[in-house]
Amino acid sequence: MNNPFENALTQLSRAANVMKLDPQVHEKLKSPKKVHSASITIIMDNGSTKTFPAWRSQYNDALGPYKGGIRYHPGVTEDEVKALSFWMTMKCAVVGLPLGGGKGGIIVNPKELSETELEKLSRGYIQAFYQHLGPTKDVPAPDVYTNSQIMAWMLDEYEKLTGEHAPGMITGKPLCLGGSRGRDKATAQGGVFVLLEAVKKMDMIPNETTVAIQGFGNAGAHMAELLAVQGFKIVAVSDSKGAIKSANALDISALTAHKEKNSAVTGFTGTETITNEQLLELPVDILIPAALENQITAENAGRIKAKMILELANGPTTPEADAILFKNNVVVVPDILANAGGVTVSYFEQVQNASNYYWTDEEVMEKLQKIMITAFAGVWATKEKYAIDLRTAAFVTALERVGAAMKARGLV
Repeated sequence: MNNPFENALTQLSRAANVMKLDPQVHEKLKSPKKVHSASITIIMDNGSTKTFPAWRSQYNDALGPYKGGIRYHPGVTEDEVKALSFWMTMKCAVVGLPLGGGKGGIIVNPKELSETELEKLSRGYIQAFYQHLGPTKDVPAPDVYTNSQIMAWMLDEYEKLTGEHAPGMITGKPLCLGGSRGRDKATAQGGVFVLLEAVKKMDMIPNETTVAIQGFGNAGAHMAELLAVQGFKIVAVSDSKGAIKSANALDISALTAHKEKNSAVTGFTGTETITNEQLLELPVDILIPAALENQITAENAGRIKAKMILELANGPTTPEADAILFKNNVVVVPDILANAGGVTVSYFEQVQNASNYYWTDEEVMEKLQKIMITAFAGVWATKEKYAIDLRTAAFVTALERVGAAMKARGLV
C-alpha cells in the first residue's frame, strides 16, 4: 500500500522544483511541527477495558491556528494523520484562509461501538489533547466516521476541562451549539462550484455529461444530489459494500431512500452491481472519488476513461498515477482545491463563533461560492503559467502563501 505521507512529500517536491521554492522553506515543510500521541482507555459496556491509539498532528501554523478533522477508522496510521495534516496546510492556503493545517485520528471501527462507548472515546480524545487545542491554537472538525454529535461531546468535554465557553475550539457542531448553516453539505457544494468552473474550461455541457461517484457517504451523496439538480447524469455510485451502474441517469432521491432503508446502494432498481474497482474505470466524462485515499494508482490509472477527475476525498490519487493521468490528458481537479468547501465553511463557523453573530444559508453559500471560484481561477492561471497539472499548480499557489508567511515571521 502506498504510504500517504511519502505521497505528500513527493507532491511537495514536485511543486518546490517547479516554483524554485526556498530550500529552507522546503526543508521545514518536510515534517510536521508537532505530533501528539496518546492511548485512550475506556470502560466498555460489558465492563471490560479497551485501549485505542490516537494522534493529533500539527503540521504548520504560519498562516494561523492549526485546522483539521478527526477521523475514526480501523486503518488510521500516524503517517496517514501526518499526510492529512500536510494536505490541510496546503488546502487552507490554496483557498486563502488564515489557518494552518492539523489532523487527528483514532484507530477504531466506530460501527462496533455503542453510543455510550463512542461518547467515552470522544471525551477521552479531548482529555488526552485539550491542552494543545483551542480557538487560537488548533481547531478540530469532523472527518471520516465522525459527525456533529461527536463534535458536541468534544466541545462539552473541552469546556468542562477549561471552565469556559469556547464554541470556536471545534467546528462542524450542531446548530444549537454554534454550528454554521450549510456545514453539512459544504464539502460537496464547494466541489460543485469548482466543478462548474472546470466544466466551462473544458467545454462540457452539464446535461450531456456523465458522472461516476465513488463513495456515497456525506460528501458523495450530497454531491450526487447537487449535480443531479444541475442536470449532470449520475450513472454510477458506490459505497463500502459495493457499486452500481445504470445505462440511464440514476434517480438520486430514490437511491438515497434505498440506501437509508438497506444500508447499501446495491440492489437499487434498474442497476447492475459492479465492484468499486470497475466503477473507477467506467467510460464516463467525470469521475469523482469521494471515499478514501490511494484509490487511483499506477496499477489502474492507465485504464481510467474519464476526461476529468474531481477529488472529493483526500489523497485518492497517488503521485505515480498523477503522472500517467497527465500524460493521458485527464484533468485532475485536486483534493486540496476540490474539497476545500468543508474547511472554508468551518472557517466561517469560527468567524461566527468569535463574533457571536450568525449568518443565513444564503450568506454562507454566497461567501463560499466567491472563495471557491476565486481559488479555482488562481490555480488555473498557475497551471497555464507553468504548463503543469492542476495539482502541482494548487501546491505552488499554496506554497507561495505559506512560504511568504514563514519568511515574514522569521522562521526561515
